[in-house]
Amino acid sequence: MQARDIAVPVPTVTVDDPVAKAVRVMAVSRLPGLIVVDGRSRPTLVLPGSQVLRLAVPKSYQEDPALARVVDEDHADRFWTELGDLTVGECVPRTSSRPVTVRSDATLLEVAALMARQHSPLVAVVDDHGALVGAITLERLITSLAVFGPDE
Repeated sequence: MQARDIAVPVPTVTVDDPVAKAVRVMAVSRLPGLIVVDGRSRPTLVLPGSQVLRLAVPKSYQEDPALARVVDEDHADRFWTELGDLTVGECVPRTSSRPVTVRSDATLLEVAALMARQHSPLVAVVDDHGALVGAITLERLITSLAVFGPDE
């Protein structure tokens, strides 16, 4: 089986999209992360959910846990709605690595090895030109391996 056989279409965001939109896209689509694409639908970043959350948490709270502790509960439950117009591009680290991608003809072993190596529950599947054709989530990979694997 190849990556194209289990890849599914997923919503994406761009570096110009607001962080609040990115969080909503991930939540509504029940994704374990997000794929950030350029104008030609080529993945530029694949962000695990924990990194999407990092975009939404103001740096001051990340750097000083004591500061986060003194925020009242009502405000603490709404912190991410106060991001204003911050975009994904403004919040991602400038030293981002290559996106977690595989070609559509990659084997499931290649996908699994990449996920394990990159600690990513989401892999972008690209065509020969680097354009996004779909994504594979960790859940989809594990399910595919279990369902289509050898019987015990």
